[in-house]
Amino acid sequence: MMYRIVKKEDLAPTIKKFDIHAPLIAKKAKPGQFVMIRIDEKGERIPLTIVDASPERGTITIAALEVGKTTKKLNSMKEGDYIANVAGPLGNPAEIAYYGTVACVGGGVGIACIYPEVKAFKKAGNYVISILGARTKEMLILKNEIKEWSDELYVATDDGSEGFHGFVHLLLKKLIEEGKRFDLVVAVGPVPMMKAVAETTKPYGIKTIVSLNPIMVDGTGMCGCCRVEVGGKTKFACVDGPEFDAHEVDFDLLMARNRRFVEEERLALKKFEESCACGR
Repeated sequence: MMYRIVKKEDLAPTIKKFDIHAPLIAKKAKPGQFVMIRIDEKGERIPLTIVDASPERGTITIAALEVGKTTKKLNSMKEGDYIANVAGPLGNPAEIAYYGTVACVGGGVGIACIYPEVKAFKKAGNYVISILGARTKEMLILKNEIKEWSDELYVATDDGSEGFHGFVHLLLKKLIEEGKRFDLVVAVGPVPMMKAVAETTKPYGIKTIVSLNPIMVDGTGMCGCCRVEVGGKTKFACVDGPEFDAHEVDFDLLMARNRRFVEEERLALKKFEESCACGR
């Protein structure tokens, strides 16, 4: 079975969003879950969070930031093209409930991942404060869509081109110090960002959840590649997560494991760009 790209949209210069025809996955997908995709029979498998799902249309939505060969190849595909494999939904759904005031913090392409949770927490009756971060104004994605489901929306950019000048955890700390009270913080984005959010909320005793993004191979717990350490215990992000208590995650170990194949990934991307000239 092949999976047709129904719609493709540019969210930012290096971030694309795809609607993919996958009716069985669309029926079961819940916020926080992900899919494993393989573009063709020789491709690697990569996990991507399910940004949205429409059982009526039989589609799921994913978003990809170009960081290596596979994501660059995916983002070069067009509407009507087919992806060889899409497996899912995988992972445990987010624990959506009424908490009170929930801060949803998204960084980079993590904004797309936090979007379904913003909607779900709002539908559960929470007061939702969304905090979005990007390197520049041009890299800020889905702001209007998230604003629609948020009671308050704040933006931070690294270069100060929009909103708060600085990182999201500094904006979160500023809001806390100004008197905002949060019953739950959920953060999705680059590992250093999630680590910084965890270090920001821990002194205040605010329950904080992060969605981890280790290297995965099969996404079913069989390969053990996505091992992470949480609360001093080994967990598999694909079947035990991907969401965990941020205050118990060993982020330094996660970052070290994510750097295992940096050189191989660099060479694969170089070879791909040379073969298709798409990097020129």
